[in-house]
Amino acid sequence: MNSTDWALATLSVIAFLLAGAQYMEHILYLDPCPLCMMQRIWFVQIGLVACLAIAHNSRLRIYPLLMFFGAVIGAGFSIRQLYLQNLPIDQVPTCGADLASMIDYFPLSDILRAMTMGTGSCSEISWSFLGISIAGYALLAFIFLAILALGQWKSVTIPHQAAI
Repeated sequence: MNSTDWALATLSVIAFLLAGAQYMEHILYLDPCPLCMMQRIWFVQIGLVACLAIAHNSRLRIYPLLMFFGAVIGAGFSIRQLYLQNLPIDQVPTCGADLASMIDYFPLSDILRAMTMGTGSCSEISWSFLGISIAGYALLAFIFLAILALGQWKSVTIPHQAAI
C-alpha cells in the first residue's frame, strides 16, 4: 500500500466511527458525556489530517505523525473514561449539568475541565457489547488508527542522497 492508500484507510475508519457515534446519539438516544465528545474531537482531528494528507501530499511524514499523536491523545481520553467507569461507586465524581447546558451557562474553563477530566456521567455505562463499553471500543479504535498511522509512516520512502 502506498501512503495515500493508508490515509484513505484511516479516513474510512474515521467515517465509520463517526457514523456509528451519530447513530448511537440520534437513533439510540445515547447522550454523549464530555469525555465522549472529547474522543469525537480527536477522531475528527485524525480524519481532518488524513484529508489534508490526501489533498496535499500524503508522502510527507508530518501527516502520519500528527495522526499517530492524535490517536495517542484520544486513547488517553478513552483510558480516563474507562478509569472512571471502573471506580467504586463512592469514588465516582459528582454528576453535573449535561454538556449542552454547560455550553449555555458555564464558563469555558469549566467546560474544558469537564471535557478533559470527566464528570459523573462519564462513569455511566449506557451501552456495551461483549462486555466492552463505548469507551473500550473507542480505545481499540484509537489503537487501530495509531497502527494505520505507523503503516503510512513506514510506506513513505525517504530518497537517498547521491554519493558525491
